[in-house]
Amino acid sequence: MQLQNVQVSRDEERWEIEVKAEIPAEAMLHYRAGALKEIQKGAKLDGFRPGKAPEERIVEVYGESAILREAAEHAIQHELPELLAAQKAMIIESPRVTTDAPQAGKPLIFTARAALAPSVELPDYKTIAKKHTDQKEEISVSDEEHKQALVHLRRERSRIEKIEAGAEAQKAAEESRAAAEDDLPALDDAFVQSLGYENAEKFSEVLRTNIKTEKEMQASEKRRAAILDELVKDSTIRYPLALRDHELGDMEARLKDDLTRVGQTLESYLAQAKKTREELLASWQDAADKRARVRLILTEIARKEGIEPDEGMLMKEVENARKHYPQADPNALRAHIAHALRNDATLRFLEQN
Repeated sequence: MQLQNVQVSRDEERWEIEVKAEIPAEAMLHYRAGALKEIQKGAKLDGFRPGKAPEERIVEVYGESAILREAAEHAIQHELPELLAAQKAMIIESPRVTTDAPQAGKPLIFTARAALAPSVELPDYKTIAKKHTDQKEEISVSDEEHKQALVHLRRERSRIEKIEAGAEAQKAAEESRAAAEDDLPALDDAFVQSLGYENAEKFSEVLRTNIKTEKEMQASEKRRAAILDELVKDSTIRYPLALRDHELGDMEARLKDDLTRVGQTLESYLAQAKKTREELLASWQDAADKRARVRLILTEIARKEGIEPDEGMLMKEVENARKHYPQADPNALRAHIAHALRNDATLRFLEQN
């Protein structure tokens, strides 16, 4: 490594490393010679066989400034990785380099910035998870909950029958909501058999089971959220802002998809909300930050515990996704699904540990 006047700093807010240094004039002479030979190899000049034009002719045709720019590129490509390695800087992107215009006989001054790999220091995640899973409550379905679900379904049957009889949809919905329970159609054997159930009694049992399953899922989501909230609070995490920008981009893409499904555009949504896109993204900053932290926490736990998605499930999910998104890049699709399955497996690990 032949660098001088090296200055290295870390931007704690953006979690980037910045390097300022200069490559001495003597070293640049060496890199100029190498650059000149590289240009000479590929040069096709009139009167000379490819790669055989003399150096003086190369300089005359290409110009000294072009050769010096090539030399500067070679110099940085060689010197910068050695400097970053010496600094033990783990970076996750190609450095962004700026230089002064290279001049013959003078050192090359440059500045390089690159995002650092995230730093994640976890608390005792097993103890935190156990604290929340130990508070697991018994899930049951009360007779009143069961009854209200049956009444809701009877109102839905009433609404559908009114529409089938020719009523306008809005009026049918209003009349079904206002009807007394005694006036609602029964969920008798004939009706539930049309839905694929043996009889009304069996349908009632399945409904109770489904309500319990839904409540268990809600309790699990609430428990997972509580575990993740505490992990986010007690972890020490540093990450480059590019990860937060990635989360913001994902949030925006999801919103656009949702709006498309209801026949809206992001522009119309922003007009109704009286916000600019910049204001919308600014309002999402905290949520995006939390999403990035959760992503890093789950990835680190999965790494420590050797958690990987089930290969059979992964292949099945990828195959299903390719049917719905035939234009998607197969590798990106697989990576996205693998990430989601790994996160789910990690959360189950925390709940069951």
